[in-house]
Amino acid sequence: MSDSRRGWLPYLALASIALIWGASFLFIKVAVQDMSPTVLVLIRSASGAVALAALMIVMRRNLVVDPRRRLIPFAVMAITAGVIPWVSIAWGEERISSGLASILNATTPLWAAILVYWVIPSERPSAINYAGVLIGLAGVVILVLPDITASGVRGDLIGAVAVLFASLSYAVSALYQRRKLRGVNVFEANLGQLAFTALFMLPFAVPSVPGAHFELKSIAAVLALGIAGSGIAGVLYYYVLNSLGPVRGSGVTLLVPVTAVFWGATLLHEPVSLPIVVGMVVILAGIVLTNVGRGRVRASADKAAA
Repeated sequence: MSDSRRGWLPYLALASIALIWGASFLFIKVAVQDMSPTVLVLIRSASGAVALAALMIVMRRNLVVDPRRRLIPFAVMAITAGVIPWVSIAWGEERISSGLASILNATTPLWAAILVYWVIPSERPSAINYAGVLIGLAGVVILVLPDITASGVRGDLIGAVAVLFASLSYAVSALYQRRKLRGVNVFEANLGQLAFTALFMLPFAVPSVPGAHFELKSIAAVLALGIAGSGIAGVLYYYVLNSLGPVRGSGVTLLVPVTAVFWGATLLHEPVSLPIVVGMVVILAGIVLTNVGRGRVRASADKAAA
């Protein structure tokens, strides 16, 4: 594969993640109507781990994890990229609108851009990159503003803080992955994270299981979150983080509202207004500025994807 084509692969993966995650807030909203956030996260992580393990068996990839090198990093990633953000977002969406949740979730690259300045000085973004993050966030606000104006900012402050805390946790996990799991096989990394997330959630979710109502639509929603959103997209996300770094990789959260609009227009025939178009253009402009001066994709990304 030529260098030019290889250089575009992380961005194709980024777009694929955004498409998959575009429906995630809707799926979460459907699922929490019939089950607690803890049960949702348990089923989501367990189904994602089972689906990914089955895929790895079919692909004849090794499922064995070296306990001396991997258990602590996988446990940390499970907490910062699974337990904390997934429970916080599900809990928050019981109290705030999905539009507000998407705005708060899109602050992830902003948190990453702030933290990376001290955590990984060698990967500090440029002033243009920081401007791109802020422009992208402004585009998200423009994109969801019509919905918020029409329906209002429903919910309470604590629900908003919960989703904001989830975004901060995502940023921390992106930086930790860059420091401790860079170069690790992306299938192994995501499987380890999902397995530990399910393990950690067991004692919290089991007491809530009797109160859950396992309706077909809620089960379908949470399985879609697990298999596609956590299993498939999770592998792609690790690849993107390895390739683009924590700030640019976490920028996928800026694209999620864009793909949500795409799915709404395609599947539900929702109208695409001028503010929506403007918001999407501003977001894409921010993404471009965030990636100015990124340089060539490092060889370690190719090794991690192998």
